[in-house]
Amino acid sequence: MHIDFAKSNGLVPTIIQNDLNQHVLMMGYMNEEAFLKTKQEGKVTFFSRSKNRLWTKGETSGHFLMVKSIAVDCDNDTILIRVDPIGPTCHTGSSSCFKETTNKGFLYELEETISQRIDDNDELSYTNKLFKSGINKIAQKVGEEAIELVIEAKDDNEDLFKNEAADLLYHFLILLKAKNLKLENVEKILELRSKKYNTA
Repeated sequence: MHIDFAKSNGLVPTIIQNDLNQHVLMMGYMNEEAFLKTKQEGKVTFFSRSKNRLWTKGETSGHFLMVKSIAVDCDNDTILIRVDPIGPTCHTGSSSCFKETTNKGFLYELEETISQRIDDNDELSYTNKLFKSGINKIAQKVGEEAIELVIEAKDDNEDLFKNEAADLLYHFLILLKAKNLKLENVEKILELRSKKYNTA
């Protein structure tokens, strides 16, 4: 992989993209040292023009950008890095500095929010309280929500059915967190099954 750092006085624009949903998260600059550090450690490191030093995204917040893949454009002067973001990327608390979102992406944003509530040990958060109650309580809650969804499926109230479906999804995401898994892990299994059996 050849990158032309000399073309722009040693700094190359670097686009950061969410590996799961392809959202553009942010843009920064890398010099050769930052690029090598990023490759070696698996965490995105930029050259900060304001600090005039290397800056690893998340070094103070803990919201690291974990490298999944690196590509260079056809002119060898722009880098594209796909990442697994740990928490929100933007300093405002948004998942993207460009406030980009889609319907598909929201589930992953919700997953990040759930994780943040738990990791920050938010004492006022229902999510955190349920998580701290343990795996048995979380699994029980998922079971209760599944039963309520089945009951509503037998009736004709679409709004109630959709709300129960949302409750089930929400608690399922908490259960995934408790099992140290992500929605991505389940999605990949469905993708593999789809390819194997050629079904949707």
